[in-house]
Amino acid sequence: MIDPQLKRGLLDVCVLTALRQEDSYGYQIIKDLAGCIDISESTLYPILRRLEEAGRLTVYSVEHRGRLRKFYHITPDGIAQIDQFLTSWPEIERVYDFIKESALHDARAVSK
Repeated sequence: MIDPQLKRGLLDVCVLTALRQEDSYGYQIIKDLAGCIDISESTLYPILRRLEEAGRLTVYSVEHRGRLRKFYHITPDGIAQIDQFLTSWPEIERVYDFIKESALHDARAVSK
């Protein structure tokens, strides 16, 4: 199970990345992320609101089968957040490698 704080940051970037290719709506975003990470509607919509409030995306409505459907559009600030995540990835990998090596070292010490 992923730490909730770590997962929150990852979910933000995943949602923004799903919108980078094209504007989309909630249910489609959930489907697009299904192969990557599990996310429910009750988790997604607060993320979308938070990203909108932070200026990372904008929202507009389109009529679909007689109802209005909210579509989300990534902003330049949202793209910058993805780019920042990608720039930070080598540091994240170093932390992962440190933790992994420490765990392996501990496992070898216990088995002796």
